[in-house]
Amino acid sequence: MEARPGPAELRAGGVTWIHLLSPSTGEAQLLANRFGWHPLDVEDVLSRRQRPKIDVYPDEGENRGYLFGVFHFPVYDSSIGRLNAGELDVFIGPDYIVTLPAVDLRPVSLLFRRCEENKELREQHLASGPGRLLYEVLDDLYDYCFPILDKIGFKLEQIDEEIGGDDRQSARDLVTDIHRVKQEIISYRKIIKPQRPTLRQLERQIENFLPQDLELYFDDIVDASERIWDLLDNYKEVVEALEDTNESLISHQQNDILYVLTIFSVVMLPLTFLTGFFGMNVHFPGFNSSGGFFATLGLFVLTLVAMLGFFRWRKWL
Repeated sequence: MEARPGPAELRAGGVTWIHLLSPSTGEAQLLANRFGWHPLDVEDVLSRRQRPKIDVYPDEGENRGYLFGVFHFPVYDSSIGRLNAGELDVFIGPDYIVTLPAVDLRPVSLLFRRCEENKELREQHLASGPGRLLYEVLDDLYDYCFPILDKIGFKLEQIDEEIGGDDRQSARDLVTDIHRVKQEIISYRKIIKPQRPTLRQLERQIENFLPQDLELYFDDIVDASERIWDLLDNYKEVVEALEDTNESLISHQQNDILYVLTIFSVVMLPLTFLTGFFGMNVHFPGFNSSGGFFATLGLFVLTLVAMLGFFRWRKWL
């Protein structure tokens, strides 16, 4: 069995960036021993069930201070068929940053690969300090969130066109489509909502922890998060309105069907009465004659025309 390669590591401008996807217990412990991380943070990295949070550890003797952050971003999970939270654990020290995603977050992997392949870009990002590098990582991740929102918006437009169009899908298909989009919006909101206060906390704590002036940069991240939340709020209202509209159309269609069936039943009621009346086993005038049969048939037709004429006069038809 081939040994798993160690964590990828970049160095430039006195800053180290380590990137490792889904670290094992041994790998996490080696990094903790190297940088002096708290055992509870290592536990959090391995558990994969953490809410977004920011923990700051000041300098304590030989242990250098560091900042530990847990962030969640939407990732499509094919096993459940919808969006799920992809966790990113980040450790920041005065001269290092360690990114430990639980699943493959392509923007982070792509940025690391670009810095690895391009020396100039590596010098530019790492020499700016670990705080600025964290901003670049989060900025790419939030930029990655907007195309997912665009897809949800496009699906909502399609559903709106289907509801208002002449060639409507079947009611079951539309209900299924609305349910799927609604589930995506709910899942997205569950991911983004707990992270909003975490980003505000990060904006405050990063200023206290690092000497760099990063307020404007992390304020931009907070703004991106709020824009995403506003869009999700808007989409939530839109999908609920589309759901109500579709239910109203389905109810209207059902009412039309019941209306036709009711008219048919009421028209057939007197005919059923006449059939039962003349079907009694007694001799009526014209009994057992063709004239009586045609007279009875004419009475049926007259009754039917009279009923339809009455409904038309009352504007029920």
